[in-house]
Amino acid sequence: MLNSILPTVAVIGAGYWGKNLVRVFHELGALKNVCDLNPEIHQGMQSLYPNVSFTFDFNEILKNKNIRAVAIATPAKEHHAMVKAALNAGKDVFVEKPLSLQVEEAQELLALAKAKKRILFVGHILHYHSAILKMKQMIANGEIGRIEYVYSNRLSLGKIRREENILWSFAPHDISLILNLVGEEPHFVDAVGSYFLHPNIADVTLSSLKFPSGVSAHIFVSWLNPFKEQRLVVVGTQGMMVFEDTLPVDKKLSLYPHTIQWENGSPCPTPAERVYVDISKTWVEPLSAECQVFLKSVQDRSAPLTTGEEGLRVLKVLDACQKSMTRKHAGVLTSRDNTSENFSGKKYFVHDTAHVDEGALVGNGSKIWHFSHILKGAKIGEHCVIGQNVNVDSAAVLGNNVKVQNNVSIYTGVTVEDDVFLGPSCVLTNVSNPRAQIVRHSLYEKTLIRKGATIGANATIVCGVTIGRYAFVGAGTVVTKDVPDYALVLGNPAKQVGWMSRHGHHLKIDKKNKGKFLCPESGFRYALKNGSLRCVDIHEDASLSEAQKVGKKSYREFK
Repeated sequence: MLNSILPTVAVIGAGYWGKNLVRVFHELGALKNVCDLNPEIHQGMQSLYPNVSFTFDFNEILKNKNIRAVAIATPAKEHHAMVKAALNAGKDVFVEKPLSLQVEEAQELLALAKAKKRILFVGHILHYHSAILKMKQMIANGEIGRIEYVYSNRLSLGKIRREENILWSFAPHDISLILNLVGEEPHFVDAVGSYFLHPNIADVTLSSLKFPSGVSAHIFVSWLNPFKEQRLVVVGTQGMMVFEDTLPVDKKLSLYPHTIQWENGSPCPTPAERVYVDISKTWVEPLSAECQVFLKSVQDRSAPLTTGEEGLRVLKVLDACQKSMTRKHAGVLTSRDNTSENFSGKKYFVHDTAHVDEGALVGNGSKIWHFSHILKGAKIGEHCVIGQNVNVDSAAVLGNNVKVQNNVSIYTGVTVEDDVFLGPSCVLTNVSNPRAQIVRHSLYEKTLIRKGATIGANATIVCGVTIGRYAFVGAGTVVTKDVPDYALVLGNPAKQVGWMSRHGHHLKIDKKNKGKFLCPESGFRYALKNGSLRCVDIHEDASLSEAQKVGKKSYREFK
């Protein structure tokens, strides 16, 4: 809720979109001044807003101590200079997207806003749309399961700009929303543009985004379309949602409870009736809701959802898309793409916030994510994924295709073989009796995690043990002794409660094959030999086929 005494706002640029900001801030009782270089705009608005002051001079706004905040809706190429001047003048700033046209300029503005203790708000309006708010709530409640794919179309025969192409004009809204829905930043983008009206300004673009979690997204924008379309589709494991902003309020958001079932190894879609989600009772004009959030932020100094940091995130993706278009369909990683001179010149990916020490070995195709540190002497194989806030110590060894989730430390003395999964916040130790006063660097105990094993979230592996091939350590389990191949262990201390298949399913006796176990998903048979479990149909070291690598049914379906 807004307080009775509202901040005074000046709108800079009252043309194509700025006129809407003028209207809404006036309706909210906060509009003090309008600045625009066009005399016709002044003349047209003075009769509509007789109590508002008009000026041609931006500096007059900056010098006016009675104006607490400015809303900038000028062409994008002017954003950096105007936002910078307003922040230096001590004003809180609402700036329409994009925040700037250069990543470095946006970073400068963020630093300046922080130094001046000013609000920097970027106008990504979809985040304040009643339908989008409801969509986010339903997705968070699990109504369509896990997000797998998102695509958006933003098309019209609308205002064609010459200071920016269609990507920078139309796509920022959808990029911002997709980043928020997926909850991570893309590690790869690929964009193509078509140029019909001008050889250097794209009129139509298609951008593809791929995320570390496996989610993909496509964004199609055009200002040469015969009709207007603003559609966002979110595909989940248990349903789909569609946002269509051109439809009436009671039909803007819909749910399709479609599912896909696997039958005899083939996917079979199961269609369901479309269900409209009525948002009419919570409907608020999106621009009004957005402006109210900005005014509240100015009042109580709270950080809004679409801060300058959000604007920078979007700008980085726009910049990567633009580079991809310029390079003629070449994919671009959104963080730096490093080359390890210590590993035969092969390539791997390191996020800007992560660090790989000189002398660390990282294999081809591996990815090192946010705030992670790979120390000198560590060895990481090919196609590994190192999640956020992970530490890999010197002399720690990881094989190929190892997946390390967030907040894991892999210390000296730990060896992780190929295809191992280390769950979030699991603990791997290397000293049984640690003391801060006693140095035991020469006494680190060895821990071996064999091929294909899984360590669940928050599990603890006390050092000096071996986790067998394809063993499964449940979440929160404390392992104090060796775990056999394929064993399922739970509890504190860990106790074996069964066997797990290579595909991660609890094995049960095969009624058709006496003395054998059957994986319900893969069909692989397993048998005990001298107390050890072995797969009858495929050797432990053999690679799975591409089809066998794709999970088709969840664990719960076979419980």
